[in-house]
Amino acid sequence: MLKGGAVWALGTMSGTSLDGVDAAMVLTDGERILEFGATAYRPYSGPEREVLRTALGRWPGEEAVAAAEQVVEAAHAELLARFRGAELVGFHGQTLAHEPGGRGTHQAGSGERLARALGLPVVWDFRSADVQAGGQGAPLAPFYHFACARRLGAEQPVAFLNLGGVGNLTWVDPRQASPEAPGACLAFDTGPANAPINDLMQARFGRSHDEGGRLAARGQVAEPVVERFLGHAFFARMPPKSLDRDAFADLLGAVEGLADADAAATLTAAAAAAVARGAGHFPTPVRQLLVTGGGRRNPVLMAMLESRTGIEAVPVEQVGLDGDMLEAQAFAYLAVRVARGLPTSGPATTGVSACIGGGRISRPEELALEG
Repeated sequence: MLKGGAVWALGTMSGTSLDGVDAAMVLTDGERILEFGATAYRPYSGPEREVLRTALGRWPGEEAVAAAEQVVEAAHAELLARFRGAELVGFHGQTLAHEPGGRGTHQAGSGERLARALGLPVVWDFRSADVQAGGQGAPLAPFYHFACARRLGAEQPVAFLNLGGVGNLTWVDPRQASPEAPGACLAFDTGPANAPINDLMQARFGRSHDEGGRLAARGQVAEPVVERFLGHAFFARMPPKSLDRDAFADLLGAVEGLADADAAATLTAAAAAAVARGAGHFPTPVRQLLVTGGGRRNPVLMAMLESRTGIEAVPVEQVGLDGDMLEAQAFAYLAVRVARGLPTSGPATTGVSACIGGGRISRPEELALEG
């Protein structure tokens, strides 16, 4: 059993950008953030990234999934072994397929095998229970965003924007009693963010991303492509809603005939336009978008965000948070909530019918008894 009070939890995130594994320690009781701890990052190598890319869209038991699991588990075990003092691990795994309302959701990596390797209890499979209860299974960071807003001392609603492979927004009102309280959170995926840009760079140059938005900065946006993109049925749906990384796979085809710089500029504009469309769903306006994820390092994307939303976009470092590690920290926080029986998602964050606590817990001592 998890002891009472605050504990040091170690969370991980391996996002849809397929860049690597983030890990971060948080001292929390599952409600408050009391202290931030050590962090570390382990990039995927080029060959590892290709193994993962080959398995995208695949489900358990299908070809290439076992190889992806081995990559994910080995990378996590290697990284997490560097940490000391953790009492609990929150292991997200690598999302390969996400189809709420259909086949479900699939994060590669076994928490049981990781628990055996680390000798620590591991909370994992965070999304399945939500999807099985009719939710989208994503995004899951909003309850942590609520705790962050409280830690920052925010007295008015704030918005967090994560720009990973897919973009997602969380609007939170920290004046509410808890993240699951009515009116405390609204969260949803906005649309593709870095994933199409990264895929373009990989296909045309063999590079993982558009460093500093330099290629996009030299291009002209093909606005008709952006307008057609915004005509996708996803944007007509009310939140909460979520996406698979490749739900907009045809976006790359839409820029196929464009010059390199124009294609990059257009995909970057599409990501910003998707966020602008999403911001229209906020219950009340916000003064800033607090931006996390790799996209905050792309000044072209950040400028396009401000232009298209009319809201100041600032990296979360500007308010004292760590934009690289915020999602890893979120899964440390959520792991403690799972262990304490607290909800991890609700109707306004994933569309689930009632607040629910996801996640399975694998304890090494129990696994040892099972042999």
